[in-house]
Amino acid sequence: MGEWDKLIGETYKMTDFSGRLRKMQVQLSEQGGAQVRYDMVLDSHRINLNLHLGKTLRLVHSGEINCIHCDRKIKKSFNQGYCYPCFKSLAQCDLCIMSPERCHYDAGTCREPEWGEEFCMQDHYVYLANSSGLKVGITRGTQIPTRWIDQGAIQAIPVYRVKTRHYAGLVEVVFKQHVADKTNWRAMLKGSPELLDLTTKAEELKAQVAVEVTAFNDQYGLQSVQECNDVIPTTIEYPVLEYPVKVTSQNFDKTPEITGTLMGIKGQYLILDSGVLNLRKFAGYHITLSI
Repeated sequence: MGEWDKLIGETYKMTDFSGRLRKMQVQLSEQGGAQVRYDMVLDSHRINLNLHLGKTLRLVHSGEINCIHCDRKIKKSFNQGYCYPCFKSLAQCDLCIMSPERCHYDAGTCREPEWGEEFCMQDHYVYLANSSGLKVGITRGTQIPTRWIDQGAIQAIPVYRVKTRHYAGLVEVVFKQHVADKTNWRAMLKGSPELLDLTTKAEELKAQVAVEVTAFNDQYGLQSVQECNDVIPTTIEYPVLEYPVKVTSQNFDKTPEITGTLMGIKGQYLILDSGVLNLRKFAGYHITLSI
């Protein structure tokens, strides 16, 4: 093998990365219109996928899966990366994470009260986002704007600051009488929805739930639910060359080897010309990425 062949060989090796997959790390450098940077995480590897738009990616699942909490080898994952024992025992996998109005800590049945105190008994925000259209959601302050990016929102604004996750869930339930609480992921991946005046939408919805919010503060204390005033909506841009006309979902369990040209990234999805792939769904899978 000549020197040139050796050099080419080393170059190809540098574009191969292997490790256990985690949800992509996201970064929005500034508020109000910055594009999201996406880093694919394979153990210690951090691959800036924005740099590889338009390139062919080959992702191969070795067949190995490790629980993202205890690291045990498993044949099937639950709740985006957990083994069954962790899924059944961890508070972060309990039903009230998806339905915080049904808080187990408040009911005295939390699986891990110390975890609940750290993650649930802190300030949360009730927000409006524009992902596949207008929706309401809740998140910890430390997860802004990550939560919005993971949902593929192009706009978002906090509406209320709430003392606990449980209270935030109760406020969200009231909002759901007037606005959706879920993202249509297929619509989100087909393009950007029409821009909305979120400031006006927030004021309109606050007026509609004013009676219930006043009742919350009367019951739980005056500072339980506080309005977020004079907040400028965050606008988010995604690295997308072209959206798919038809959304076809890819799955490592059915197709261990997935190849396609990277046309974009939005939410936690890779948009390939061969289909879309939700990387978060396969957290803990051992993957080799070739670029």
